[in-house]
Amino acid sequence: MNQAFIVTKEHRRFTEFANAVRKEKTIGICHGAAGVGKTNSARRYANWDALEPYINEWGPRGDHDAKHYALANRSRTVFYTPEVLCRPKDLMHDIDHWQVKVGICADEHLRSLSPDAATAKQSDVTRLVELLIIDEAERLTPTALELLRDQHDRTHLAMILIGMPGIDERFRHYPQLYSRLGFSHHYRALGREELLFVLDRHWKRLGRTLDPDDFTDAQAIAAIERITRGNFRLLERLFPQINRVLKINQLDTITDDVVEAAASILVIGS
Repeated sequence: MNQAFIVTKEHRRFTEFANAVRKEKTIGICHGAAGVGKTNSARRYANWDALEPYINEWGPRGDHDAKHYALANRSRTVFYTPEVLCRPKDLMHDIDHWQVKVGICADEHLRSLSPDAATAKQSDVTRLVELLIIDEAERLTPTALELLRDQHDRTHLAMILIGMPGIDERFRHYPQLYSRLGFSHHYRALGREELLFVLDRHWKRLGRTLDPDDFTDAQAIAAIERITRGNFRLLERLFPQINRVLKINQLDTITDDVVEAAASILVIGS
């Protein structure tokens, strides 16, 4: 993520949901409209923006290893996005790959604390991974879902399946999987108060101060609220364009006209 992560109420609710799924070693569903922040929250929970590139490189060890080992041990989570038309065999192979890598990192952290606390065999490091988060779960075939259900039964690995609204209804067609669902979490768009909280952070990033009681700021807020409808992804896409409009026109104030001009550059769906 290029910008600093903004901790919202919905992210905190997702964290509580993920902790509950992990603690109970069950399967949970997280569903919500596109762009509300599901993926960002899941990646944040798993420390995936730091761990994924580190694991992908997997070169000679260096001074920065300890930080990543600690992150892996803290999250003990694998975040995975299946490819479109992903074959079940490839899916399980990829998941096993990430489990081993995250497990090795967590094990190295335990070794640094106490050699006796570390895993005895490298083949056992996967047990250190406590949660698997799968994004874009609509891509999973019935066979893939059955394989995941079987892995959950055999290893008691907690799982979260993230998808669009209605994914919970789809899983009703798979009784064996559906009977194992422990939690369902609806990830919602930003409410009014939370939108103001996020906008305040964006105003500060642009070197400005947001005052909802100021008429100009109130108009800009109303325009943003109408255009984005609290969609986090649209907000993140809109503000670089707002900054661009300000610079091109040598303006100092974010007005509703600036917001409208920035929005006209974006392709904003319904």
